[in-house]
Amino acid sequence: MHLSSPSLPRSLACTAASLLLLTCTAQAQVLTGWAQMPAATLSDGPTSGQFAAPNPYGTNLPPFVNAQPVQGFSGVLATQRRNVFRFLVDNGFGGQGNSADALLRAYSVQVQWRSRKGGAGTIAPADFLSAGQRPAFDARTRLQLNDAHRRLTLPIQADYSHYYNNPANPLVDPSIRSGRLLTGADFDIESIRRDRYGNHWFGDEFGPYLVKTDAQGTVLRSEISLPGVYAPQHKDVVAGRAVANLPGSGGFEGMAINRSGSRLYTLLERTVTGDADKTLRIDEFDIASERYTGRRFIYPLDANGTNIGDMVAVDDRRFVVLERNGSTVTSPNPPPFKKVYLIDLEDVADGGVARKLELVDLMKLADPFDLNRDGSTTFTFPYVTIENVLLIDPRTLLVVNDNNFPYGGGREAASDNTEFLRIRLPVSLVASERDHDDRHRHDDDDED
Repeated sequence: MHLSSPSLPRSLACTAASLLLLTCTAQAQVLTGWAQMPAATLSDGPTSGQFAAPNPYGTNLPPFVNAQPVQGFSGVLATQRRNVFRFLVDNGFGGQGNSADALLRAYSVQVQWRSRKGGAGTIAPADFLSAGQRPAFDARTRLQLNDAHRRLTLPIQADYSHYYNNPANPLVDPSIRSGRLLTGADFDIESIRRDRYGNHWFGDEFGPYLVKTDAQGTVLRSEISLPGVYAPQHKDVVAGRAVANLPGSGGFEGMAINRSGSRLYTLLERTVTGDADKTLRIDEFDIASERYTGRRFIYPLDANGTNIGDMVAVDDRRFVVLERNGSTVTSPNPPPFKKVYLIDLEDVADGGVARKLELVDLMKLADPFDLNRDGSTTFTFPYVTIENVLLIDPRTLLVVNDNNFPYGGGREAASDNTEFLRIRLPVSLVASERDHDDRHRHDDDDED
């Protein structure tokens, strides 16, 4: 654990000092819960994967007839029920050109933790509204993005007779056309937040755009661009009105909503052309006016980091960020780098660099009860992409990988499963008596 800046505001300095004191004991961050979702977890829907490349591992071969992959997860929300979460599925099979038949959905999942006192270590489908357990991933377990009211200003697959508007391709599934369902060729959604009015905001990588929907997933307004930033798939780049200045798959991988619910903070995954190397933009967006405020901050990547995976708010000025490189067990050069940071924007001027504190090294996590049963009391999380982080309480994190189904290679030469981690921090991120009580409640109840 280290500080990335010698000058910290009091709120972060106090937390940092406590954390540094506790790291005198090796591996103070502890895995208290673990669960796994099999790679080939599917739901009903139109045939998917018709344009996806074969899986090099020889299993889980597309297409998936009359089925949609439930994974990979790239954003997470809490629900009113403990251990039930809503997970966003990203664009499908990794790119705009192979995901036209992959529907943009979010699923409700119940995590049945394995802890120090046992437990299943599995997941179950949950009702999207009530959070009660369901027998399968069906229509009641999900939110389905759609443009039924024709609010978007860009063409979508539902506008075409054939996928990609190419008569040589199969017909667009009738359910996509009739419901104007959104697909992975329309947006690459990588982050999700729910505002105080019950609406959802999705962060996309193709624009990058913000997409606003109601609670049922129906788009409410036109897509919102980030001023001055253009990915190769942005509608203005495609039309020849702008030049791309952001690499592909470099958009809103991270997006947080502050605790007061007034602002979104979008975090790009890649560096904008002309910006300093290994710096990422954080832009502030006002939810009430539906406009960017013009305030911008800079997230500095670690020397070993190449991408961020997710961001969640602690309060109005502090955020937890996942950072990684692309290395895995099967591709270990350079060594896998997967970490969780706390950043602070308090007293940082517009355009300034966020203060940064390492919280967790996901490649060196204490696992005293060997919850994943690999024979080691040190847990490693070597997946290519780790794209879900949530603050369960002020000293407990949920971290989940995106398994990039049907591909993988994270732990072995096979399709990756999705693993769910519950991590106890050495101290609360919010110092108060109530948080002290939360800490003890989770210490006592970590076997749920």
